[in-house]
Amino acid sequence: MSGRGRSYRYVGPVELKATVRPGDGGRRITSAADFGGWIVEQSAAELAEPFTFVVGMDGVLRLAPRRSEHVACAGGAMVLGAGEISFMREADRWIGGEVSNQSTGYCPDVSSWAEVARALDAVELRRPSGFTHAVVFRRCPDCQEHNIVREDDFVCVFCSSDLPAAWNVDPTA
Repeated sequence: MSGRGRSYRYVGPVELKATVRPGDGGRRITSAADFGGWIVEQSAAELAEPFTFVVGMDGVLRLAPRRSEHVACAGGAMVLGAGEISFMREADRWIGGEVSNQSTGYCPDVSSWAEVARALDAVELRRPSGFTHAVVFRRCPDCQEHNIVREDDFVCVFCSSDLPAAWNVDPTA
């Protein structure tokens, strides 16, 4: 756990992490000016889809195209949050539209919203009050598979065992 919030290490396929090279990573967005410079570089097609994001251990937002792996966006490092985000133009400014914690590589808990909100606030992006699509991740204590809990049904889709109520995806956390 960092001084800010729970941290998440990559728990996805090792072969994806193995492809991350030094210098890889999403665009660091540390200010409104950084965001403004980055957003104008995006094509209309890219803007029509959500982007991959992570919040690094330094609390800084990193953005990459949607089809990017979260582990690549993070440069292989641990994160405070991860998911997908869309941006919308409202009057004369950009705002964060849909925001989720959908990252099967990091499987962040819904409580990671606090770090995501801080990162968006730091770059002066108006945002929703919480994840617009919150994903509940759990690791099955019996078969060890990662699950997405749907409709509050805390049952493993792989072996039908009960899943815990509390986040447990990373056994080292």
